Amino acid sequence: QVQLVESGGGLVQAEGSLRLSCRASGLSFVNYVMGWFRQVPGKERDFVAAISRGGGITYTADSVKGRFTISRDNTKNTVLLQMNSLKSEDTAVYYCAAVRSDRYYSTAAEYDYWGQGTQVTVSS
Repeated sequence: QVQLVESGGGLVQAEGSLRLSCRASGLSFVNYVMGWFRQVPGKERDFVAAISRGGGITYTADSVKGRFTISRDNTKNTVLLQMNSLKSEDTAVYYCAAVRSDRYYSTAAEYDYWGQGTQVTVSS
């Protein structure tokens, strides 16, 4: 049974930082491109960042470029999202996702597995 479990969300002031973590189990982690998405009520799930299977290539949405960094540790089946200079518009539920592929996708429908989400709230 595949499980993706996020952690690290919470309440932070604007310009602060948070680091989200997602630990995967039940899959061959190195065969999966990993992504982070976020969603606010009433809106679609938006792409935030993705990372290649080996970790050498990353993709970041323009809205968070220069502030968010995705990384992974294949020895620990973990993907991280370091979020700096947070803004109120970054408030959302953040989801970790996995797709068995050799390329990345920025659309949620392409991903095979999802975590339960972790709330990030940025106060201004």
